[in-house]
Amino acid sequence: MHALGGYRLQGKTPEAASIMKRHAHELQDAGASLLVLEMVPAALAGELTAELTHCPTIGIGAGNGTAGQVLVLHDMLGANLGKMPKFVRNFMADLPGPSGQHGIRQAMQAYVEAVKCGSFPDNSQHAW
Repeated sequence: MHALGGYRLQGKTPEAASIMKRHAHELQDAGASLLVLEMVPAALAGELTAELTHCPTIGIGAGNGTAGQVLVLHDMLGANLGKMPKFVRNFMADLPGPSGQHGIRQAMQAYVEAVKCGSFPDNSQHAW
């Protein structure tokens, strides 16, 4: 597995975006089965998704133009300490009433529905 980055926005300059595009195409040509785009500008993630014909993209903090989405369960449930990344939405906090095991299931279902209907991620709130 190859990883590029660190916990910072990737591909934000034209030069960095060009390199990322080249690498993405090289990975597709080498047979990669999918490409995870984390903390990538939404416009660049959308372009990569459109250009890569045999390698679906999975986004986390990369806007709503990717082929799929992933969000860490603990982030989705608000069960971590410290500052939350910009791209996180606490689906547990959106639920009315008490939480608990039933609330966890509801929060996960809300996440799935939000991704399917396109309301998450919201590029104005959860992307760059």
